[in-house]
Amino acid sequence: MNDCIFCKIANGEIPSKFYYEDEKTIIIRDIAPQAKLHYLVIPKEHYTDITELADKNPDLLQHLFTVIAEKKEELGLTNGFRVITNIGEDGCQSVKHIHVHLLGGEKLSEKMG
Repeated sequence: MNDCIFCKIANGEIPSKFYYEDEKTIIIRDIAPQAKLHYLVIPKEHYTDITELADKNPDLLQHLFTVIAEKKEELGLTNGFRVITNIGEDGCQSVKHIHVHLLGGEKLSEKMG
């Protein structure tokens, strides 16, 4: 996708600090954090949302969650965290490239909205 901001970040067109990178995935901080620690786990390959990714590349979906499990402590998410992915307009998906939000570093509200 030529106009996708996450594709541009993943391929280095837009500079960003990577907290993790491998051949398939990057982790960056969210620019509008909703918690003390707020990361985005983003596959380098473009998929619109988690449902498309699950349908077309379930191995990559598994990889995303394996990375989360392996990197949680390095990211400071040692006492629990929230995992969120938004889908579509009603789900408030602002970037149409699958990304998984990791929120933590503090006691989160039980209210999700």
